[in-house]
Amino acid sequence: MSSKNLLYDISKIDFNHVVADIEEIRRYNPQRFEMEQITAIVYESLEEAVCVGYKDVTPHEFWVRGHMPNMPLMPGVVMVEAAAQISAYFAHKYDCLGVSMIGFGGLEDVRFRDPVVPGDRLVLISRAIKSRKGRMIVSQFQGVVGERIVVEGTIKGIPIPVEMLSADSDSQPDSQ
Repeated sequence: MSSKNLLYDISKIDFNHVVADIEEIRRYNPQRFEMEQITAIVYESLEEAVCVGYKDVTPHEFWVRGHMPNMPLMPGVVMVEAAAQISAYFAHKYDCLGVSMIGFGGLEDVRFRDPVVPGDRLVLISRAIKSRKGRMIVSQFQGVVGERIVVEGTIKGIPIPVEMLSADSDSQPDSQ
């Protein structure tokens, strides 16, 4: 694959040099258990607005048994979730949005090009292209397996009103 097709030339990255492991990622991202879709961050640059990480796809993923039986394919929505998590990690770490929680604001031009299966390492590249504090962050993303771009698109992150949602859940009657 030509590096000119990539948002960042991943041939320059030492994948054995982990910048952030799962514990460090958890400092910035709230997802836990089966919703954690990032294994490690291996490159980040505020100057370039780029973050690169990966998800090691195992036979124990929550979707393997049912998507699809006898032919496990990583769901596209899970690939996009992984891209969102790499983008959110970067945005939180560098306070690009100035909020405590970032949620999906939209997707554009998403293309799924090849399957991702257990045993693959899905390398995720995110490049922030626009950010307005308190409003929205827009990032381009790509997912790469081996020499193939398997997913790409543009993702928008928006503030999640954590305080308002927490107040709403506090006022709900207990369901019993």
